[in-house]
Amino acid sequence: MAIQKFDARAVKYCFLAGAQNLGANQELINELNVFPVPDGDTGTNMTMTITSAANEVAALSDDCTMEQVCKAISMGSLRGARGNSGVILSQLLRGFSRGIGEYEELTPVILARACNKATETAYKAVMKPKEGTILTVAKGASEKALELAKDKTITAAQFADEVLSHAEYVLSETPNMLPVLKEAGVVDSGGKGLVEVLRGIADLLNGRKTEINIKTGVKTPVSDASGINKEVVAAADIKFGYCTEFILETEKPFTEKDEKDMKRFLESMGDSIVCVAMDEIVKVHVHTNHPGLVFEEALKYGALTSLKVDNMRKEHNERLFKLEGGKYEEKSEEAAASEEASSEEKKPYGFVTVSSGEGLSEVFKGLGADRIIAGGQTMNPSTDDLLQAINSINADVVYVLPNNKNIVLAANQAAQLAEDREVIVIPSKTIPQGITAMINFIPDYSAEENKEAMCASLESVKSGEVTYAVRDTEIDGKKIANGDIMGIDDKGICAVGKEIEDTTIELIDNLADEDSEVITIYYGEGMSEDDAESLRSKVEEKYSDAEVEATYGGQPVYYYVVSVE
Repeated sequence: MAIQKFDARAVKYCFLAGAQNLGANQELINELNVFPVPDGDTGTNMTMTITSAANEVAALSDDCTMEQVCKAISMGSLRGARGNSGVILSQLLRGFSRGIGEYEELTPVILARACNKATETAYKAVMKPKEGTILTVAKGASEKALELAKDKTITAAQFADEVLSHAEYVLSETPNMLPVLKEAGVVDSGGKGLVEVLRGIADLLNGRKTEINIKTGVKTPVSDASGINKEVVAAADIKFGYCTEFILETEKPFTEKDEKDMKRFLESMGDSIVCVAMDEIVKVHVHTNHPGLVFEEALKYGALTSLKVDNMRKEHNERLFKLEGGKYEEKSEEAAASEEASSEEKKPYGFVTVSSGEGLSEVFKGLGADRIIAGGQTMNPSTDDLLQAINSINADVVYVLPNNKNIVLAANQAAQLAEDREVIVIPSKTIPQGITAMINFIPDYSAEENKEAMCASLESVKSGEVTYAVRDTEIDGKKIANGDIMGIDDKGICAVGKEIEDTTIELIDNLADEDSEVITIYYGEGMSEDDAESLRSKVEEKYSDAEVEATYGGQPVYYYVVSVE
């Protein structure tokens, strides 16, 4: 299409051209992941973010106003933002939209100021901006734009090509700014995504692209506001019917022997057990068929507070009825979330957590999570996914646990958009951190006291995961071949081998020491219970002073997720 003047219609089609080009290159961007793991998702996250806005922009008529197209770009990308790269992209688009929204027709000077506004907005959204990333590419592009705007004769097409060329140069320099990029032999993936958006715009303005057709091939998982997987719900086999939890206030010091005795008793009564002592307070959770007997046993040690018993079989049947009845599915996600929240009795606090794997989700449910959003490293939930889950809980305070470093920004963004409730994001970067944070929640504490306690607890757990390499590379001083097994801890790749069990033990050796008390191994969907038990027994033999547990996690991609406390 020919663009005669840079008005709202031109902005609409330039944006759609940028979105289309990003979508066309999403797999290339995914492959630029620094770690050679099978979950590179920067391209997918950025594409889904911009597609959310592109759908709204494409719905506008060609005689739309600049205000309308800017609102569609800004709000669409904001609500659809996924992953750190997607959130940063949404902030770039938000800042740019603010910079042009009041004008009917754009000039290079206005475009340059808007680019600068975009960069400022994105930098402010990131707590600790790191150079050598998408932010650096954005800054380089905006600086070039301000320089070009001084030329009064430059056309929009020339302006776009020059900005693109400089952005490509800055992108090529990112390995010199981040050693990890140079070692892996790649440029920054988020920066590459931004360059592809700019390329789509420049190609349209210069006539190299003439047709706009938004088709990304990305499929957004269908779920309700609570993240319920319908098939998993239907297949659930509830062995122990009552979710039982309480706080035990002990009359005398609760010793290690007391804790072991209590855990042994709870194991005889059910599963999904949590028994954690903190000074004179013990938090207990168990799925059992006899909650009364659990209460009686606990009363031997002291007084009980914050008692809660839920009939899980009844809840399961109600959930199935709601899912199968059609009435729920006919409503919009927003209306369904609002109705569900209003039908619940208001409570002081609630929890939204992100989880990947049926077993891990059950752990979070057992700890009291109200809404579990399916997601994680292989599929980051959007800002809107998190916001809907928050709004579906009828509580004064809602805690959000992203459990992945790539979801924290989206969680913070959702918290800012939430209304009529306080939202506290606990910046958990791994599943084990999220589990530990929920264990450390005490109902009798204030919201701020719990925030401090839960955030502090994140430092007490070391996390690791085991997966396979998808390409040859050298990183963290280790040569890695396609198909190798890798152990990844909080700092990077710490173990590489040919066998899953051997590599997992090496990973645990990097995480554990003589002070480690609990080692928990969550085995993934590709591992059997026998595999996990074999590993558990070997780890227990090596770390005899620690309590070693193997639990079904069901997570994809990762053979094992490991927690050491």
